[in-house]
Amino acid sequence: MTALSDLTAAQMAAGYAEGEFSPLEVLASVQSRMDACEPVINALHHRDDERSREAAEASARRFAAGAPLGPLDGVPVTIKENIARRGVPMPSGHAWLDVPLADHDAPITERLTEAGAVIVGSTTMPDWGMLSSGVSSLHGITRSPLDPSLTTGGSSAGAGAAAAAGYGPIHIGSDIGGSIRLPCTWLGLAGHKPSFGRVPLDAPYMGRCAGPLARTMADVAAAMTVISAPDDRDWTRLPAGAADGADASSSPFDPAGLRIGLHLDAGCGVPATSETTDAIAEAAAAFRTAGAEIVPVAPFIDDGLLADMDLFWRVRSWNDLRALPFAEQQLILPYIREWAQGGADVTGSRLMECYHSVQEIRRRTVAATGDLDLVLSPVAPDAAFAAEQPMPYPDATAPMGHIGFTMPYNMSEQPAATVLAGFTGDGRTIGVQISGRRFADDLVIAAGRWFEAAAAVPLPRRAVLDGA
Repeated sequence: MTALSDLTAAQMAAGYAEGEFSPLEVLASVQSRMDACEPVINALHHRDDERSREAAEASARRFAAGAPLGPLDGVPVTIKENIARRGVPMPSGHAWLDVPLADHDAPITERLTEAGAVIVGSTTMPDWGMLSSGVSSLHGITRSPLDPSLTTGGSSAGAGAAAAAGYGPIHIGSDIGGSIRLPCTWLGLAGHKPSFGRVPLDAPYMGRCAGPLARTMADVAAAMTVISAPDDRDWTRLPAGAADGADASSSPFDPAGLRIGLHLDAGCGVPATSETTDAIAEAAAAFRTAGAEIVPVAPFIDDGLLADMDLFWRVRSWNDLRALPFAEQQLILPYIREWAQGGADVTGSRLMECYHSVQEIRRRTVAATGDLDLVLSPVAPDAAFAAEQPMPYPDATAPMGHIGFTMPYNMSEQPAATVLAGFTGDGRTIGVQISGRRFADDLVIAAGRWFEAAAAVPLPRRAVLDGA
């Protein structure tokens, strides 16, 4: 029998409406799952039992009166710790002498609350969100529910772990170079990095997006219908009606006649393994069988551009590091300190060269994909690595060799989803990235839902629940 905590948002809403179970019963199931898994996976930064119970009680009253607020009323969700929730600490993954409390709710938090969602907690991230793992100077290590010896990916580490473990159906993460999609590929999840500006933020930044991680694309779509509402605090926001991607909950999809790119060589970083490329090629074959034209996409990013992207981020993080009191600087994860110090002596003209490289990444990505309806690619070159490693390739002098497929879509502001595509020979998950033109979030999510149903890849076994 499926535990209430593992139900989709639509299944929960139907059960509430029919009186089969209540939001309070679902919340109790989620809290029981947290109790069982948290000692091992460490997904939560802050757990909200009191506030979540109040929200579930209010939702139960609305359903009893036949007046639910919408499809997420009573649905448990989590939010990444760098997304503000009034009165909740916002450490951004790193150890502090005095952790700041949020004095407001971010747009996403407000939209979910207005929709009646039950926010059960805030999830962990690594220091400043600049690692593709769950290693943090504050939280320790966040581990995979599929296999606790393996990474969750990051930086939406806790969001991914919570989604995979079944802490409810929807988990909000953020992504500046792959931080939603990498946990999805390494945990067998569905997720979506929206078009830039599609989901409003109160701290927008070049390439930064927020979006959902879930176990199904239907839950990803349900979340997007709520969190995409415009908010004036985001000066990069899209106006209402600027794109159809705000509601992809039921968009139809037929691959027939579409031109779909197949991109297997990023042109930079570490090459994808044959197991990875085979899984993506098999996904492309499913679209081809359904009538799509599959078009090879040549590499369009090179190692020089990737290195400049890395250096741009190092300078940004060095500025953050040097702004801290010396005692607090020493609390930052040593790997991050060493990496950020690589930006310490960069001249203004060199930094401008890096900025120009970022714009060139954007130009090349749009040029390579603009005449295609969708592009299929790996998310990462390889499957999940050891949980204790900060990065897949732990050399802090060249740490970004795994983001050649994901990062370009942050800089080009295009949407990109991830869906489970298969497994390695030793059972680790492989996701396919499905990207599209800017604002085509609805098409990307609909394609993800279609592939999820067509491929019918079984959800991975969770060792933390099912035993080793």
